[in-house]
Amino acid sequence: MTATTSDIEKAAAVLRAGGLVAFPTETVYGLGANAEDPAAVARVFQVKGRPPSHPLIVHIGGAEHLGDWVEDVPETARLLAERFWPGPLTLVLRRGRRVPLEATGGLETLAVRVPDHPVALALLSAFGGGVAAPSANRFGSVSPTTADHVRAELGDAVDFVLDGGSCEVGVESTIVDATGDTPSVLRPGGVTREDLEAVLGRPLAVHSTSRVRVPGQHPSHYAPRARVVLVEPEKVVAEAELAQELGHRVGVLLPPAFADAQVKAHAVVAVPASTAAYARRLYGFLRELDQRGCDLIVASLPVEEGLGLAIANRLNRAAGPRPSE
Repeated sequence: MTATTSDIEKAAAVLRAGGLVAFPTETVYGLGANAEDPAAVARVFQVKGRPPSHPLIVHIGGAEHLGDWVEDVPETARLLAERFWPGPLTLVLRRGRRVPLEATGGLETLAVRVPDHPVALALLSAFGGGVAAPSANRFGSVSPTTADHVRAELGDAVDFVLDGGSCEVGVESTIVDATGDTPSVLRPGGVTREDLEAVLGRPLAVHSTSRVRVPGQHPSHYAPRARVVLVEPEKVVAEAELAQELGHRVGVLLPPAFADAQVKAHAVVAVPASTAAYARRLYGFLRELDQRGCDLIVASLPVEEGLGLAIANRLNRAAGPRPSE
């Protein structure tokens, strides 16, 4: 925790004045505004270039405050909040009256969570309210996992940046729709489907699209400037070398099983064998390959279990069609 008490007090004052604060969570850095200030929330969308119909997540200081922000709390939601908060789990519930529609993309549902980071929790405590915050980057691009990533991408558009070091989880929170009788995963993330199922005692469906709009379901999301191409693990080396021969500046996310392979490419990054380590460093890898001048990134999907499901989701979105396509 590098942010000082003075830094946190200054950041809280910025929020009260309607300003924007970038702050660390265990997942990624968020771009925060007072969740009850429509003008401040609107500025978040403006700075990110985010469509106003794309809802934000409201961060609160503890599970005991959940009832202050939503209309009702089903038993399933209480159970998940009790087990996983603070932590990388977002619950979608019915919007309470204190939350303006600007923060929910016009929906009568609210995405809410309690972050598990000392700086984030200290900020929420000092501010005394909810902070609406998407990731602190331009809409659709790679999420930031360090304060330097935020400064490099958003610059002076952010009024105050709290530095809390590198994010421990590295991919965004899992989003669970808890509005109905049957909860479902709307975005895989830092809490695994297996862990959720163990607590609830039932299988959970994972939806790439849903009736409820939530962050991270845009066809192209989490994308570096370089185009991302996904192939089977055993084809990564051949695909990368072919693209390099055709004149691309190729970056490779080399699967663990092929860590010793010699690849003729512009830049090669060896993927960690641990899915937790891979998730923590995924966005950093994508940013590094952009910085090294790659115009094409060749990668493969991990096994879609545990955090591998979240990694696969991010890579699939990164490889999705660009807005011009």
